Amino acid sequence: MTEPSILFLRACLALLAMPIYLLSFLGIWEPFCKKIFFPFFLEKLSAVHESKVKKQKQELFHNLPNFKSPSGELKLLEIGTGCGPNFQFYPPGCRVTCTDINPNFQQGLSRSMNKNQHVQYERFLVAAGEDLHQVPSGSVDAVVCTLVLCSVQDVNGTLREVLRVLRPGGVFYFLEHVAADRSSWRYFWQQVCYPTWKLVFAGCCLTREIWKNLEQANFSELSLRHTSVALPWTPIKPHIIGYAVK
Repeated sequence: MTEPSILFLRACLALLAMPIYLLSFLGIWEPFCKKIFFPFFLEKLSAVHESKVKKQKQELFHNLPNFKSPSGELKLLEIGTGCGPNFQFYPPGCRVTCTDINPNFQQGLSRSMNKNQHVQYERFLVAAGEDLHQVPSGSVDAVVCTLVLCSVQDVNGTLREVLRVLRPGGVFYFLEHVAADRSSWRYFWQQVCYPTWKLVFAGCCLTREIWKNLEQANFSELSLRHTSVALPWTPIKPHIIGYAVK
């Protein structure tokens, strides 16, 4: 399909979403999305997403205890904690610092913390992935980032911050939805949905090839595989999952 086809279908989708575009123009949508819609939507999506990826996450995080510091502690920083769907996979006694650019996830986050009291919660920081200046360099054993790199302003900047806060030998775990194969129909529809999806879902970008950023970052070891997560009627089926060692 050609670029005119993409532009035409984008215009059709924008017409369907015209009320949201109008609210955005008036400056109403962004605060409403940040405070009410996105926290509500993300908690619901997380429940569906977790049911699809639970086994993959269990496999992903199974070696987390291997990255304890010499003192025996495991200090973990989670970027974009949201409602805390990853807490259940962390080992007992793990000391977690939560960060998110959006401070409006308190209700869902509190529910998740109450369900997962085997974890020690250190603090919650309102911070973007690209700017973790409140976290000292080399101070954590592990960093976790799931379904976040799609919406950060600067993927490479976020990965630089990950490397900075990790101690030597520390580990970065990731699970992210990514662009489909460029020759596929799925990629075509990702391009069609891109502007409206980004507006509605708080800056989420559908066509990022995040595996390339990870491959170009200065990790000493990278274990990455492409996978699919069946989420009907969404353009975010292609994912990458894995970990990287500083």
